[in-house]
Amino acid sequence: MSFKRVVVTGLGALTPVGNDVPTFWKNLVAGVSGAAPITRFDAERFRTRFACEVKGLDLNNYIPRQEARKMDPFTQYAFIAADEAMKDAGFNLEQLDLDKAGVIWGSGIGGLKTFEDEVINFSEGGRNPRFNPFFIPKMIADSACGVISIRYGFRGPTFITVSACASSTNALIDAYNYIRLGMMDVCISGGSEAAITSAGVGGFNALKALSERNDSPETASRPYDKDRDGFVLGEGGAALILEEYEHAKARGAKIYAEMIGAGMTSDAYHITAPHPEGHGAYMVMKNALADAGIQPEDVDYINTHGTSTPIGDPQEIKAIERLFGDAAYDLNISSTKSMTGHLLGGAGAIEAAACILAIQDQVIPPTINHFTDDPEINPRLNLTFDKAQQRTVNIALSNTFGFGGHNASVIFKKLDA
Repeated sequence: MSFKRVVVTGLGALTPVGNDVPTFWKNLVAGVSGAAPITRFDAERFRTRFACEVKGLDLNNYIPRQEARKMDPFTQYAFIAADEAMKDAGFNLEQLDLDKAGVIWGSGIGGLKTFEDEVINFSEGGRNPRFNPFFIPKMIADSACGVISIRYGFRGPTFITVSACASSTNALIDAYNYIRLGMMDVCISGGSEAAITSAGVGGFNALKALSERNDSPETASRPYDKDRDGFVLGEGGAALILEEYEHAKARGAKIYAEMIGAGMTSDAYHITAPHPEGHGAYMVMKNALADAGIQPEDVDYINTHGTSTPIGDPQEIKAIERLFGDAAYDLNISSTKSMTGHLLGGAGAIEAAACILAIQDQVIPPTINHFTDDPEINPRLNLTFDKAQQRTVNIALSNTFGFGGHNASVIFKKLDA
């Protein structure tokens, strides 16, 4: 059977470096860090006291107060990002087949703040079981896709994907497959996370996963730098409108890019550590290239998982060099987590958006905070350190890897009608 083509016709973003797509992209290209001391809770006793928070957000501008109270922050972020993407796509809902429009979202954790608040209230209230009636609907991860589908009346496939930090990339892959198989015409897909809470920060501190560079938060996320000491926790979300190409063309939609390939693998190695030789990372990119029907030398840009952890960064680079060979030295590589921090389950969506905007504007966002070369990383690789670079970008690949050994890659291409 022949697959249908899938294109991107709308983008939405709510991130630590911008509360909409134009601001997000402007600050990424400018190399702006979103890291700062934590304001969500008193972090004085924590080993890490900074994060990449969403800033200056007035919920009243986006969600009626009564409705916002029924949503965990991760759902609020999803709602806001989806709203921007839908406005960008410019649908006339009266002319859309709502039975073939769905929502596939990703979140690694879901309503952590809601869960934390309710358990603390239960404990401090003499263990009296007076829970908020919205506790469960706010906490469960699929509340995000539920409120979005209700908002627009989308009655097609609607569900959440959970694969730790690969969650929103897996959501995009599911949406891509449903559309190219003809099961949907349109899908709101992406991911969100809101884990900057005492439990979130404390839990990742216990794993020794977070940077503890409290004296310089803005330089703490430093992928591929010799002195990197862990990732910086981020929050927010992004939404992509994926649409069947002929459907988009028929309504005269603006098309950002075409999604042409995807891959998924598992390391089957360790619950938190990546495979030491990057085998899962190698295979997921290989699978994505095969699905897209392209060769390594066709790729212009890789937005890496690049979390700024001592173990993870070199393994991904090994996989890239192994798969791409000499072509690895002709493409640009960057980690936008150096600016946004790590949005966990929302990371794949905002990094997919960065790839699409790189194709649109023919510019590679940088990997900021490079101070000292890592002898484990080949200096021939162009890791786009510190400043954005103009170049031809026809094809971009985005990697996301998650605890549990989950690996997911997606590939976008400049539209070739």
